[in-house]
Order: sequence, then structure tokens, then C-alpha cells
Amino acid sequence: MRIPHNEPLGSDSLEAHPAGSDQPERRCILTGRNGARDELIRLAISPSGEVLPDVQARASGRGAWIGVSRGELETALAKGKLKGALARAFKGEALSIPEDLGARIEAALLRVLTDRLGLEMRTGFLLLGSERIAEKARAGKVAWLGHASDTSEDGARKLDQAWRVGEDAEGSGKHGMRLPLDRAALSVALGRDNVVHMALTDTAAAHRIDTLVRRLTHFLGQGETNEIEQGDPVADAAEPDVLATQ
Repeated sequence: MRIPHNEPLGSDSLEAHPAGSDQPERRCILTGRNGARDELIRLAISPSGEVLPDVQARASGRGAWIGVSRGELETALAKGKLKGALARAFKGEALSIPEDLGARIEAALLRVLTDRLGLEMRTGFLLLGSERIAEKARAGKVAWLGHASDTSEDGARKLDQAWRVGEDAEGSGKHGMRLPLDRAALSVALGRDNVVHMALTDTAAAHRIDTLVRRLTHFLGQGETNEIEQGDPVADAAEPDVLATQ
């Protein structure tokens, strides 16, 4: 990536913002809407001018931010809106946008999530196994609960109930997060057999994983509305400012 002018390498790292800290906002170049830095996806340019995903926001130099789903991004790319928004964000620099940018972003988001899950397991914060999770959940020692996308409703319901008991939240409807990965993908990522449920015992670790999962599911378009087509905010948005291009 390009040499920074006044931004230190790694200054936009997700890990720089633990739970409870105030985060600077960034503006989506396609919708003009602001969001927390951890919720958006940063794009950077290589020395050859290729636009690449920088999902951990660690690349040096100027960047541009997007907060849309993959489908919306690919529509913007096909209609030329992404090219125009990037040209404004990078102030006329010669850019090359790969046709598979959406696929590259999705792959990068998946890799960051699975790498982080592996790291949390190695540090001892990630629990696997229904019985072990249920025991810790009832004792109030679970900060986050997740289920594979293809888990059974009965299995998820039992662990959700155990979690609510431990959190003294019975009747609240609180439940674990459905992950955008099935048990086969989770098993491969963590090097374990039949990974169906997982839990985190550390609050900061829970925040990290929750943020990564939500950003991935947003990009996958799960439960999100199409923002680009609502009043064509790309055309209506103000010129990019420091929020959009750091």
C-alpha cells in the first residue's frame, strides 16, 4: 500500500478500540452515511493503483470507507457509481478496480473472523462443546454465545436458556448469535471436529468477535436494506471529507 503522509501504520486497527471506547466515525463513500470505524470496511490502493480491501484498516496512506452489502457494492460497481465515488475519495488518482472486489472483501472478512476465533481459542477465552458451554453459561461466566448456521434449533435453544439463567435474564429473549459459517467451516477454521456451538468468557474478546461477525453479516446482506437505491445517496452525498478518506 502507499506510504502514509500523516497516518501511522496500524492506527485504524480494529484492536485499537476495545469495548466501551469512543470510536471516530467514518463516512461511506457510496451512501454518505457515517458509522463507527469498526462497522465499515476500508479500501486502500496498492502502489500500482489497484483498489484492495483493507478490512483491518492497517494499510498506510489514504483510504476510502464503505458500509454497504456485497450486493449493493457490486451494483454500484456495475453502474459506475463505485468508480466515481473512489475517484472523488482518492482525488483523481489513477485507479484499477478488480471485478471481483466483492468476493475479495468477503474472503478477507471471513479470514479475519476465523483467524481471530483461532486466536481466542489459543488464549483460552473460546469455549467449545455443548456441555462445557452450558456449565459456564449457567454459572454466569459466558460473555458471548454463538451457533453455527446449520445448528439444530433444539441445541441452540438449550444453550440460549442456560445463558439467560446465568445472566439472570430469563424471559428476556436473549440468545446466542447465529454465525454466517456452518459447522464444517468452523471445524476447519479451528482444527476441531464438529464445531457447532462456541462461547467466549472474556468481555473484550466477546466485543472483538461480535464486531467482526456483525460486519461480515452486514456485508453478506443478511437482514439489511438496500441503502444505495434509497434516493440515490451517491449523487446526493456531499464531497468526501476527512471522515471518508483517512
